[in-house]
Amino acid sequence: MKKVYGSAAEALDGLLHDGMFIAAGGFGLCGIPELLLARIKDSGVKDLTFASNNAGVDDFGIGILLQTRQVKKMISSYVGENAEFMRQYLSGELELEFNPQGTLAERMRAGGAGIPGFYTKTGVGTVIAEGKDHKEFDGETYILERGIVADLSIVKAWKADTTGNAIFRKTARNFNPPAAMCGKVCVMEVEEIVEPGALDPDHIHLPGIYVHRLIQGTHEKRIEQRTTRQKEAV
Repeated sequence: MKKVYGSAAEALDGLLHDGMFIAAGGFGLCGIPELLLARIKDSGVKDLTFASNNAGVDDFGIGILLQTRQVKKMISSYVGENAEFMRQYLSGELELEFNPQGTLAERMRAGGAGIPGFYTKTGVGTVIAEGKDHKEFDGETYILERGIVADLSIVKAWKADTTGNAIFRKTARNFNPPAAMCGKVCVMEVEEIVEPGALDPDHIHLPGIYVHRLIQGTHEKRIEQRTTRQKEAV
């Protein structure tokens, strides 16, 4: 089965449509599938729902799709770096479903594992719990969270072989593997693609069985907030 494609446009060909549900990997601006997001923007598809830890910044990541009003709903944990996101949400133009980070990651993992729902204490007694089933276990209250199954997963890996076995670096590993697992189709962009057998099996973070298409590309790797310290006078 051919998995390696020549470009983001080729890898996403035939997969995009209006109103679809997309799970996107990345943590802040670390490990986001920037090439695939750019292609989704250029395709013009609209009314999209995204499950993603965050919404990028105003001109990068999912932020570029917010600028063009292609996103209808966000299922996210942290959106504080995106002024356009906040403007659209406060004006009622954008739907938002807040999830604690651990809950969101587990919802993605559960969906990929075929688990329709699970109970967690996180969010009990807050707005997160409103409208959700509550149940007691061993004298403690838990709320029901549903597993996420997306139409499409888009993720970014550091290195992968041609069958899709992938390695993620550092915080890029937080959401990319579970996001990849929960899509009916997973498209992955990679910094380096190698031949099967080149990667140590003990170092694989995502088995290739979850990956349907992949591309190799060059990435910008922006820093979300750069903080520096002034040099002290000698």
